[in-house]
Amino acid sequence: MSVGHRLIQPDRETAMDATNRRELARRALEGYDSGPDASDRATARALPKVADAVAVVLVEGLSDQIALETAAMGRGRDLEAERVVILPIGGAHAIGRVLTGFGPPATRVRLAGLCDLHEEEIFRRGLVAADVGSPRTRTDMEHLGFYVCVKDLEDELIRGVGAAEVQELFDSQGDLGSFRSLQSQPAWRGQEPEAQMRRFLSSGARRKLRYARLLAEAAVGRDVLPRPLEALLTAV
Repeated sequence: MSVGHRLIQPDRETAMDATNRRELARRALEGYDSGPDASDRATARALPKVADAVAVVLVEGLSDQIALETAAMGRGRDLEAERVVILPIGGAHAIGRVLTGFGPPATRVRLAGLCDLHEEEIFRRGLVAADVGSPRTRTDMEHLGFYVCVKDLEDELIRGVGAAEVQELFDSQGDLGSFRSLQSQPAWRGQEPEAQMRRFLSSGARRKLRYARLLAEAAVGRDVLPRPLEALLTAV
């Protein structure tokens, strides 16, 4: 039987009441907002710290910020004490405007960043337009401190942690039954479990944020942090 349909007994969602599941979700998001304006609020909180930062890491959204901060903490780092700010910019298309806002190259704080595969070219053009550099390849971007997730952050974390372990994590959070429901849908039946998991995580904003932390914790605990996250934290 494939991993995608291997049963874990018992299915905890049938045994875990809604109150317990809400408490697990609350703990996973402790210290972070959730809801439709969560990313905007995260940006508003991070911006005042930029003026005193020694390095600013630009990420597309709040889930990236959560994963990076969780991974840094798991590596024993205190980004706030180090004056390293993770700044969610509200989507890849904002990269040029945000980079330009840091002023002329000679006066800029040290910059780094993380983006998804489909936004790689957008980030590259933004770096060129803002005179951060002239990257032509992904390696060139990395030399500037900007790293690309393939296909995206969730895909990197799922592959790093492993499908069986991710499924066990769903079970521990009372989400396995919901995941099974997605697997049984005609559009996803028979698909690779990693693809099903990626779709499951993206099917709710709050779920995506929760598992950004949970998967980053699992990756650090197993010493399988995906290369883009590991390299980015090393760069700053």
